[in-house]
Amino acid sequence: MLIDALEKELSHLDESGLRRILRVAEGPTNIRQRITDRAGVTKEHLLFCSNDYLGLASHSKVKEALKEGVDRWGGGSGASHLISGHTRAHVDLEEKLSALYEPFIGMNRCLTFSTGFMANLAVMTALGGEDAELFSDQLNHASLIDGMRLAKGNVSRFKHKDYVSLESALSRSTAKKKIIVSDGVFSMDGDFCDGPQLVRLAEKYDAFVVIDDAHGFGTIGDTGLGTIQYQNIQSNRVISIGTLSKAAGLSGAFVIAPRLVIDYLEQVARSYIYTTASVPALSYALLASIDIICGDEGALLREKLHKIGEKLFEGLISIKSSQSNLHWRIPKTMTPIQPVVLGDAASTMGLSIGLENLGFRVPGIRPPTVPEGTSRLRITLSAAHEESDVDQLLDAMRQLT
Repeated sequence: MLIDALEKELSHLDESGLRRILRVAEGPTNIRQRITDRAGVTKEHLLFCSNDYLGLASHSKVKEALKEGVDRWGGGSGASHLISGHTRAHVDLEEKLSALYEPFIGMNRCLTFSTGFMANLAVMTALGGEDAELFSDQLNHASLIDGMRLAKGNVSRFKHKDYVSLESALSRSTAKKKIIVSDGVFSMDGDFCDGPQLVRLAEKYDAFVVIDDAHGFGTIGDTGLGTIQYQNIQSNRVISIGTLSKAAGLSGAFVIAPRLVIDYLEQVARSYIYTTASVPALSYALLASIDIICGDEGALLREKLHKIGEKLFEGLISIKSSQSNLHWRIPKTMTPIQPVVLGDAASTMGLSIGLENLGFRVPGIRPPTVPEGTSRLRITLSAAHEESDVDQLLDAMRQLT
């Protein structure tokens, strides 16, 4: 019976400590939030799990722009982009993003999507036809992986940032179209791809490079344009995918690529063609968000984010050094993502639950999200945090270890 099978699978998740728990936020996105758990208990938590990296989700200018956008554009778009849902608000956002990335991907065009997942599905399925081979870093995000599963082309996975292995696979490939696929900032480790190396290989083997920069956009680069700017990548072989639901504080995603590539996606990408266009007011408000990201305020927010990241890393190293029984792996990152790798799921979830009981929301990440033996706390920072917030978290972790 289907019901019996589903009950058995859920029981297995419970027994393995892998069942996820849905919580309810009782207020707007912020570093402090009242959260109701599954038992119905509501309590304020200090969050170290949000991807609102610059604190723009509750920024006064962004909120005012969203209100103004609703007044001007109303609610939904009413149709898919290619029917009647593509508004001037969408055009203004796409043209603004296109101009910002022109120094890095010349003669480009921008296409916006409702979510980053949809953008990744679009690129993978549209470009990954039967005549293509996709070369994927094994730690790429699930949305890229799912897109490649739906693509008709062959998929070759290479070990994380093992570009020698990648080159070997590229040299053997006889595919008409070769597409290298990598996160810009990897979501579970907070490390970067080597963009210049990927571009070098793309030029040598006549390939495109897809960089999913969901966690890079807004957080790195002189004006917040992400991995491409941070690593000074200038190439028309790059297809950059950015998310507008993280550092930008709202919702949506964009693909920046040479104009011909975007023209092609517009005609064949099913997750673009067959869905209602995003709410125009969001596109309107995102113009204000991007102005903050790329302006002086954004630079100050990134500087603050880096400073509290350094404080967190040094504090975690201090905790580990003071206790010989701790075998944590604490990689240093330049991003708002700071993993603390404990290894086994039980210890990870024990520490996560202990922190939650003390009023801190720090998620434990377990398989299948990460490989077996690499369960970790995934601490994410926001420019809305203060150094005192980091001190409180470190004190709680000392208390629990």
